[in-house]
This record gives sequence, C-alpha cells and structure tokens, in this order.
Amino acid sequence: MPRQPRIAIVGGGIGGLAAALALERRGAETVVCEQAGALSEIGAGLNLTPNAVKALRALGLESAVNGIAAETNFLNIRSWKSGRYISRTRRADFRQRFGAPNLSVHRADLLEVVAGALQATTIRFGARCVGVEGGARVASARFADGSAIEADIVVGADGIHSAVRESLFGADKPRFTGCICWRGMAPADALPADIDAANGLMWMGPHGHVVHYPVRRGELLNIVAHVDSDAWTEESWTHECDVSEVMTTYAAWNPALTKLYRCSERWYKWALYDRDPLEKWSVGRATLLGDAAHAMLPYLGTGAGMAIEDACVLAAAIARDGDDLGAALANYERLRVPRTKAAVLGARARAKENHLASPWARLKRDIKFALRERFGGEDTTAFQVGWLYDYDVGRELS
Repeated sequence: MPRQPRIAIVGGGIGGLAAALALERRGAETVVCEQAGALSEIGAGLNLTPNAVKALRALGLESAVNGIAAETNFLNIRSWKSGRYISRTRRADFRQRFGAPNLSVHRADLLEVVAGALQATTIRFGARCVGVEGGARVASARFADGSAIEADIVVGADGIHSAVRESLFGADKPRFTGCICWRGMAPADALPADIDAANGLMWMGPHGHVVHYPVRRGELLNIVAHVDSDAWTEESWTHECDVSEVMTTYAAWNPALTKLYRCSERWYKWALYDRDPLEKWSVGRATLLGDAAHAMLPYLGTGAGMAIEDACVLAAAIARDGDDLGAALANYERLRVPRTKAAVLGARARAKENHLASPWARLKRDIKFALRERFGGEDTTAFQVGWLYDYDVGRELS
C-alpha cells in the first residue's frame, strides 16, 4: 500500500482547516501550523453564495452549516438618500436555479463547524511561519521559535500577508483600494420594529455603500459600511472605534439605515486591501490557498467560498496524482487560477459600480438594474454572477 502524503498547512483559518478536512478525508496525513494560541475568528458576518455551500456539501458539512446559518429570501438594493428600491433579487429560488441556497453565517460559527469535523489532523499552535522552501521532492517551513517542519507538500493558507507567498515569490505589498470599512453586529431583538432583518439589504450611494444581513440563525444582524477614503490605512479587523465615526460619515443617508448604527454595542474599522492575481501558485512542493493566493475585495461575497473550493480541488488533485505530487499541484493551479482571477477582477469592477459619485452615472446603473429585473435574461442575478454561483466543485471533481 503506497504511503499517504504528509501535508503541512500554514494557517488555521477557514481555508486552512477546510483544506485539512478535505485532505484527511482522502487519507493524507495533515498538520496545521497556526500562529495564534487557539483557533479563533473575528466577530463578523460572512456570505456563503451557492457555490460556497456546494463546496461545503462536498466536505460533508452542509447540514451542520444549515444549523448555524441564516437564509434570506431577497437581496434588496436601495438608494442611499431616498430609500427607493433599486433592485430586488429573489434568493428563495437559488436552490432550484443553482443547486444550493445563499446563506449567511458568523465567521466564528463556521470555523467551529469546520474544526469540529476534523478527526486526525494535528494542530500546532504558536507556530508563526517565517519562511518556506519548496524543494523538488519535499518542502519545509520554518517558524519564529526556531522549529521547522518537513512535508511532502507545504500549503500556505496564511492570508493576505502570507509569509509563504513572500518566501516563494518575493515581497509584494497588498494594494490599498482607497476604501475603509466599519462593521458592527446588532442583536435582532434590539432592532427597530420597521427594520427588515430577515433579508439581505444593500444601500448604494456616492463614494460608498452599506450592507446588512442576518447571521447565526437570524439572532444577529451583521452591518458593514464602506466608504471611499484614504484617512485610514490600517488593515486590522480588530481596531475598535466609536459609533460617532459611522454616524458622522453617513449623516446624510436615509434614517432607516442610520438608526441601525446605535444598535451595535461595538464598532470596528479597517482599510480594504487586495492583491493582483498570481498566474503561478507553486514552487516545487509548496503552494498557496485562499487569500494567500487570491486576496480579493468582499464585493462578490465569495472570498471564503473560493478558499473552500481551493481546499476541495487541492485534496482531490493530491489524491488523484499521489504518485506525482508535482503534477498534482500543477493540476490544482490549472483548475483554480482562471476562476479565482475572474473573482478578484470581478470584485474590483463591482467596487467601482457600487460607489459611483455622479448622479447621472448612478441613474444609468439603476436603470440597468431595473431593466434586468423586469425583462430577465439568462442571468437575472443583480450583479451578473450566475457564472460564480452555478459552479459546483463536487461536479468538477466527479
């Protein structure tokens, strides 16, 4: 019986743990090296588009995720000032159209589900990676405490500031997008009675937009406010700020939105970054996954979904080409690079359309939404992302 490959994964976030789960279920020996002292996720919401749900299905997690998620019937888009409805995308029929629903979850809940499914994976905490070498037959990772690990493959799932990526391809700073965000989380029972907390809602305005949607079975409302600004460039998702910042920035926006802000006890702000797509992810027996390979803006709601898809494809490629792991990584790239590149560039394009400054440009955009909604066509999703939602990683690998 051939020896099962040993895979070391750098990064214990959703993508890294999904990769560990996919690999161990195909018989690989897996170890996750996480720099933190425990598995943890920020208190933020996460959108799971139908393709992401199908990837979780391929991992055997769909039922567990349904138990922690909220499912919305509509994504409603409204004007920043008047509150008029620009578009209403019906999500209730996504199961029939795309083979899976659109769900929203708390990031920490999803991490707990993925981690709870692991059976044989070893997790090393306090392991901050400082360098990786991808050799022709093995790869190795070095850590800040002086330790090292050798494996048949090392996977860098260590986020946008990936040490693995820098080791393999050199220093390459993330691109500041000129946008900052605030996020809050409000208990559903603290919301005003006239707030639609059961559906996804997006407010589009000049130089900014705001989204809110339910998470944790509808018990919480996740709120994220975006604005074009270079007044803040720190990326940390854990920098707490006062609600007055949000209130001042959106003072002229519709009261149905602004009255939501005080419903969250805490607010955090961060600057948005992404990276240009890589055409190559691997050097020798080391490769990348998730944000380390394709950090993208959140405007297609698919960053986590892409990482979970990566995990499924990587595990399948290793299982299929176990006698030639170099070929396995080449096939992994071949299947993933074009799709993730399209998502990165699509999210950038969406950022521009979301924040149009000209009233005439916004009117033209809104008319386009109305015509698409009324007369339909092959792709009736608000942002023309049927190509994204229709993908089924399980079907791809069958």
